[in-house]
Amino acid sequence: MEYRRFGKTDWKVSEIGYGMWGMAGWTGSDDSETNQSLDLSVELGCNFFDTAWGYGEGKSEQLLGGLVQRNPQKKIYVATKIPPMNFKWPAKPTYKVEDCYPAKHIVEYTEKSLKNLDLDCIDLMQFHVWDDSWSNTEEWQKAIQQLVKEGKVAHWGISVNRWEPNNCIIALKTGLFSAVQVIYNIFDQAPEDQLFPLCKQLDVATIARVPFDEGTLTGTLTKRTTFPDGDWRASYFVPENLNASVDRAEAIRPLIPQGMTMPEMALRFILCNDNVGTIIPGMRKANHVKSNLSASDGSALNADLLALLKKHRWDRMPTAWSQ
Repeated sequence: MEYRRFGKTDWKVSEIGYGMWGMAGWTGSDDSETNQSLDLSVELGCNFFDTAWGYGEGKSEQLLGGLVQRNPQKKIYVATKIPPMNFKWPAKPTYKVEDCYPAKHIVEYTEKSLKNLDLDCIDLMQFHVWDDSWSNTEEWQKAIQQLVKEGKVAHWGISVNRWEPNNCIIALKTGLFSAVQVIYNIFDQAPEDQLFPLCKQLDVATIARVPFDEGTLTGTLTKRTTFPDGDWRASYFVPENLNASVDRAEAIRPLIPQGMTMPEMALRFILCNDNVGTIIPGMRKANHVKSNLSASDGSALNADLLALLKKHRWDRMPTAWSQ
């Protein structure tokens, strides 16, 4: 496992972290299998774990807390998120900050996360949704500064809405955030335009989420793929999206080097960008942990392949189904 400096926090985090949404927000999760996968990831060098209260109303946080307790001699960086008070994802421009993140709500859910995680201090607490029109509101600013002063949160971050990588620029310029989490993969390259250069200037760490485009870049989806009722992917991969996504994945299949899989190529594409602090693929099974973490070995994609993959950028706008 290779490690990277995580912005102004100065942490050394694993290039491949662990995204924990699938352990509580998708169908087919099994706690025993989950814990085995989490334990294996630590054995293989993973030290950054991203969860949220919204992943099973605290269940994913509890699973992560158990992992921390099982590994008292190892530093595990814990990142979680506060849900918006209106419990609506994503934030829309019409939402007011007082309806999403009043100070009382920020404090209440920080305390809930601390209890779920069984920790005294959270390494990285993030706003789970964001709209940049809220950036200069004093109430949330004072709340997060107070929680840092009290030693309950070490650093703050923002998880940016899908396909809106610039909807946090003003907030980052306040100097109150140490990290930003954004969708970045072979298709979603827009963070390279404005967000990554600003993060480099401000020494803000970047977390690349959705490296496989919710499964498209695993190469396993077909136009006949379906998901069980209650599985979030059933509402995301509507025919309009599924058909286009499969076509895009098939277009890059001929570029996969011999001996490499599409998921490995997808992870290595992201790792070629040194603006990325860590990647957080979702992993529910041991074989996923092994294959994903093995991509961090210091070997980059060759320049010609990287240039070809750059041409598969897919700029999309948020829709009713995309969130």
